[in-house]
Amino acid sequence: MTGIDLQMAQKVLDSQPFSGLVGARITAFGEGAATLEVDIRQDLQQQNGFLHGGVLAYAADNSITFAAGTTLGPAVLTGGFSIQYIRPATGRTLIAHADVVHSGRRQAVVRCELFAAGEGGTKTLCAVAQGTVLSATPS
Repeated sequence: MTGIDLQMAQKVLDSQPFSGLVGARITAFGEGAATLEVDIRQDLQQQNGFLHGGVLAYAADNSITFAAGTTLGPAVLTGGFSIQYIRPATGRTLIAHADVVHSGRRQAVVRCELFAAGEGGTKTLCAVAQGTVLSATPS
């Protein structure tokens, strides 16, 4: 147990200027999982009207790191991650849900699925990501 709840996780997210720029919010946090959402806006799209891949990568990175923080504690850093884009993200909201696959004393492996939610709440899988998160607490 890390002693961090959803409200505190949102405060941490709010302290990141880039997260404020994209309007990210945490909608679930705890027990080896985290969900981050971003409204799909025109200023976050690329030239074809799809959500920019960089926004999906940002959401994957942050949701992966927050999920790991539920097991490793608040002082964590992304060690690396990969993302595979499956289909363009369109709709109202990007939802990045991450689950810890394995957590040790100093690192966690986390998987993330990214969905675009439409008007009626229908979710379409847009990308998958996996990352390694490292504890930044000195040994």
